[in-house]
Amino acid sequence: MKKLGLILMVTTIVCLSCNPNADKEGSLSKEPENFEFVVDRFADIKIMRYRVDNWDQLSLNQKKLVYYLSEAACCGRDIIFDQNCKYNLYVRHYLDEIVLNFNGDTTTLDWKNFMVYTKRFWFSNGMHHHYSNDKFYPEVSKEYFGMLLDSAVFKGDKDSKEIKETRKEILNIIFNPQIAPKRIAQDTKQDLVKNSAVNFYDGVSQQEVEKYYADLKKNDSQANPDRPISYGLNTKVVKENGKVKEIPYSMNGEYAPAIKEIVGWLQKAVTVAENNAQKNHLNKLIEFYQTGDLKTWDDYNVLWVQDVNSHVDYVNGFIEVYTDPMGMKATWESVVNYKDLESSKRTKLISENAQWFENNSPIDNMFKKKQVKGVEAKAIIVAHLGGECYPATPIGINLPNANWIRKEYGSKSVTMENIMYAYSQAAMKDGVLQEFYFSDVEIKRAEKYGYETDKLQVDLHECLGHGSGQMLAGVDDGMLKNYHSTIEEARADLFSLYYIADPKMVELKLLPDNEAYKACYYKYILNGLMLQLNRVDEGKNITQAHMQNRALIANWCLAHDTGGTFEVDIRGDKTFIRIKDYAKLRQLFATLLTEIQKIKSTGDYAAAKLLVENYAIKPDPTLHKEVKSRYAVLDVAPYGGFINPEFVVDGSGDKISNIKVVYPKSYTQQMLQYDQKYGFLSK
Repeated sequence: MKKLGLILMVTTIVCLSCNPNADKEGSLSKEPENFEFVVDRFADIKIMRYRVDNWDQLSLNQKKLVYYLSEAACCGRDIIFDQNCKYNLYVRHYLDEIVLNFNGDTTTLDWKNFMVYTKRFWFSNGMHHHYSNDKFYPEVSKEYFGMLLDSAVFKGDKDSKEIKETRKEILNIIFNPQIAPKRIAQDTKQDLVKNSAVNFYDGVSQQEVEKYYADLKKNDSQANPDRPISYGLNTKVVKENGKVKEIPYSMNGEYAPAIKEIVGWLQKAVTVAENNAQKNHLNKLIEFYQTGDLKTWDDYNVLWVQDVNSHVDYVNGFIEVYTDPMGMKATWESVVNYKDLESSKRTKLISENAQWFENNSPIDNMFKKKQVKGVEAKAIIVAHLGGECYPATPIGINLPNANWIRKEYGSKSVTMENIMYAYSQAAMKDGVLQEFYFSDVEIKRAEKYGYETDKLQVDLHECLGHGSGQMLAGVDDGMLKNYHSTIEEARADLFSLYYIADPKMVELKLLPDNEAYKACYYKYILNGLMLQLNRVDEGKNITQAHMQNRALIANWCLAHDTGGTFEVDIRGDKTFIRIKDYAKLRQLFATLLTEIQKIKSTGDYAAAKLLVENYAIKPDPTLHKEVKSRYAVLDVAPYGGFINPEFVVDGSGDKISNIKVVYPKSYTQQMLQYDQKYGFLSK
C-alpha cells in the first residue's frame, strides 16, 4: 500500500512572499547567517539543503541514536540502485571512476553534459527518470564517453581484449534505447514484468508471477485471512531449472553485504535506545533482516507503531511498492527523525479527533471504521534520508502499510516540517503565481494562507486519509494491481480536500477562518490540471502515481461540473482557471471520494482502471505545450531533492563526547563520498 504520500511539487507555491516562520513559536530556529537552501541546479532538478533544527536540545544519547540510525540509512544506498535496474550499480561504478580520475579538460560543453548525466543518474538512483520512469541518455557522443572511459578508468590497459569488451558493454547499456527503456511498464496490453527494468524479477513472466503467488496463498496452511502476510514484499522472483522461486532480502540472501552493515548500525542504536519499547522494535527489525521472514516484519511493525513515546524515530526497511508493476515488491528506504514538539501540537489535535472525521466522512457507512485505532500523528524534523527517500523525498509519511495492523493497532503519521520549510524557501519569488493564477484575489490568498494550508493538507492526508475507511473481508491491495498506488493516493488526497474546507478546521483553530481553505483548493486544481504538466515531456503520458492522482481528481471534477463550479478563461495564448463556487467543488470531492473508497474497499479493478485511464494519464496536448512554454520563461526547475547534513563526531566508540551537524554544499562530493564509504554491493 502506498503511504509515502504527497510528494511536494517544487513548482507549486507554498507561500512565496510571506515568511512561513512568522506565526510559529520557535519550532524552526533561525537559519545560520548566509544559509543557502538551493546549492546546485542541473537539467530539470535543483538540489537543496534542509536544516536540522533544535539539534542541541537533544541529549547525547539521542544524538548518538540519530547518528547510528543515519549510518544504517546510508548503508542501504546500493540496494535501491540495484532494485531500480540490474545495470545501475555497474554503470554507476564507471561514472564515479570517471569523475574521480579524469584529468582532461573539464571546461568543455561535453564534460559539463557528462556531469549533468552523472548527477541525474545519482539523483534518480539509476538510469531512469525518477518520475517518468523513462531511460535518459547523456547529451554527449559515444566517442566522447568512450574517451572518458579510456582516459579515467582503463588508462594504459585500454587496448586489451577484455577492456574493449567491457567498454563496448558499458556504452551499449547507456546508449542503446532497446536496453531497459522503461523502469516500470504500465501498458496492461503488454507483459508488465518482462517490460519493466526493475530488478524484482529475473527470467519470469507476469503470468508466472501471478500464478506463483496465487499458489503460494492457496497452499499456505498458516495463512490467517484476518491478518494477511504481505507476500513477496522483500524477495526477488527468479526461475532456476525451470522452477519459479523467491530469494529473500536478508543477511543470508539477496543484498547480504549491505544488510549486514545496516544491522551492525542498528545494533549500535539498540545500545542507546530511549526506552524498552524502542529497544524491542529495533531488535525485532534486526531479527527481520537476519531471517527475511515476513511474519517477523509484521511483528516489528506492531511493536514500532505502538511506540508513541520515543522522541527519536525512524523508518527503515523494504516498505513501499511504488516501483513494482505488480504492486507487491518493496523498495528499500529510510528516514531518521525526531519530534518537532511545537508543530506536533497541530497533528496531535487532528489525531485526537480521528473518530469524528471517520464518522462524518461522506463515504458509505459499510466502508467506515467503527473504531479508529491509535493514529499517532506528529510533525518531525528530518535528520537523514536514505534509499528511496533520497535525494527526492516525500513531505509526509503514514505507516505501517498492512491494513490489518492499521485496523488493530493504528498507524504513525508524520509531516516533515523542516523539509516543507526548505521547499518553501527554495520556491520564493519564482513567479509561478503571477504567471498562472487567475487574478490578484487568488495570489493574495496564496500568499496569506498557502504555507499553512499546505501543511494542514499533508497532515490530513497522512494522519487521516490513508488511515480512513476499511476493506471488505477477503479484499487486499493487490487486487487493484498497477492502479493501486494511484487510487490509494487519490483516496487520501480527497479525504484531506474534503475536510480542509470543513468548519471543524476553524473550530479546532487549525485554520484562522473559513476563507483559508480556498488557497488549498485553488492550488490543487491548478496543479492537477496544469502546473504539474511542466514535469512531463511533451507527447508523454503522466506515469508517476502522485501526479496521476492529482490529474485524476482535477480532470474528473472539471468533467463532472454541471455548471457554476469552474470558469476557463483564455487570454490571448494563455489559459487561466477560476473556481467560481468552492462549495460545489467540495461536493465534487465528496462524490469522487465516495466512489474511490468503494473501489478500494471492494478491490474493483475494472472501476479503478476506468478512472485512471480516463482522467489520470493523458494530458491535453495543446494545454501541455502551453504550460511548458510558460514555464520555460520562468526557468523553474520542476523537481527537487536534497543533500543530507553530516554528523561530526567528537571521540569514537564508547568515548563519544558530542556530535555536531554541518551542512555540506557539494552534491557531487556527497555522492562520491557515499560511493566510497557505503558501496557494499558495488565493490
